[in-house]
Amino acid sequence: MTANLSKTQIDRLGDRLAGGPHTQDDLRLLGDYRRSFGESYETVVQTIRQQRQFPTGRPAKSTGSIVEKLRRESIRLSQMQDIAGCRVVVTGFVEQERVIASLAAVFHEASVMDRREKPSYGYRAVHIIANISGKPVEIQVRTALQHGWAEVSEKASDVLDPEIKYGGGPESLRSRLSRSSESVAAYEVAEIAHEKYERAHEEVEKADAELRKHHVSEQDVQEIQKRLERSREEMERSRERMEQLKQLIADHLNELLSLLDGTQGDKQ
Repeated sequence: MTANLSKTQIDRLGDRLAGGPHTQDDLRLLGDYRRSFGESYETVVQTIRQQRQFPTGRPAKSTGSIVEKLRRESIRLSQMQDIAGCRVVVTGFVEQERVIASLAAVFHEASVMDRREKPSYGYRAVHIIANISGKPVEIQVRTALQHGWAEVSEKASDVLDPEIKYGGGPESLRSRLSRSSESVAAYEVAEIAHEKYERAHEEVEKADAELRKHHVSEQDVQEIQKRLERSREEMERSRERMEQLKQLIADHLNELLSLLDGTQGDKQ
């Protein structure tokens, strides 16, 4: 059992799996190693649920996926951080920031990988690596748009070319995925600006309430009220524009997904 395997023995197993050929004993050892993440995975999932989030995921990456990753990347089996993992999908960037801070506080000494700053071939998300009893468990935190983009990328990888997720595949599709990822990023910038605008409006409302306590003139009160009303109207227009932009991006991603579904159906 892997409980008795040292880090060196685990890495040697990984070397055999990556280099091939490997034996049935190797596959059994890998199966034991995969299952050894189960308890840590369940701990992570239960902790996230206590934060009122509803994760999805799997207690262990498939044997095939592990072998493929070992062969594709220069990585040791003992260093692989996504053998066990789950995902949390939130509404938008602001909520994503809140959830990341909450999870980072709960899982002490967890490492955070922000793939929004440096997207991986268009892939945008934040990965939190929690270490439970010596077992790393990856928590992906995605916005709805980031998740939609990732689903398109996964489908394209399954239907057209596995290399699409790593910068390969047809140029036309890579270009569309890249533009879609940039649109998601642009929406996130707009969302941050809108959040700041809402906070500024709240501060003006607080200032108005304070001024009323100090017996300012009726004329000044009316002027402030007019400015607040204009601010509310502009904020509502901004909110509507944000929703329209979000829907346009989501529609585009759904269109790509439908095209890929059609391609998959043709192949079958």
